[in-house]
Amino acid sequence: METVMEDEEYNWSEVKLHSLIPVVPEPEPELDRETGERRRGRDIMIAIDHGPNSKHAFDWAITHLCRLADTIHLVHAVSSLRNEIVYEATQGLMEKLAVEAFSVAMVKTVARIVEGDAGKVICKEAERLKPSAVVMGTRGRGIIQSVLQGSVAEYCLHNCKIAPVVIVPGKEAGEASVI
Repeated sequence: METVMEDEEYNWSEVKLHSLIPVVPEPEPELDRETGERRRGRDIMIAIDHGPNSKHAFDWAITHLCRLADTIHLVHAVSSLRNEIVYEATQGLMEKLAVEAFSVAMVKTVARIVEGDAGKVICKEAERLKPSAVVMGTRGRGIIQSVLQGSVAEYCLHNCKIAPVVIVPGKEAGEASVI
């Protein structure tokens, strides 16, 4: 895998999440000390795909990392944005995850599909967002296969300089880490 150049452009598409999540208006402050600027939540980027290890990483991030005022940025890398089947399947997945994130941790979700080599565009999105953390799962391959074929998680671990990368072990490592 090659290092991403600073001036290299990439294609992306925002995913419109349906308004399945209710909007709660801010209450009027009751005390003088409550009129100050409210502490801003963190931006947490979660790289997702359609696999079970990605869902496991999402569940881990929601359970162990997210707080009430945080915003989750779901990022899915595809080889082509023109493939309508992949786009619609990914949009459905992101809508489902957004509803789950709100119901479990009451966090806001923003979704984006990016085009290109997965490791490169995930690192590029991290540079754009400047998140507090980048969370991703593993593909579940053995160590020899990962060394021979390379790994997106390993690429991001070495090349994402803007934020800490949290690599959540696969489901075979055990469900106890999520609970």
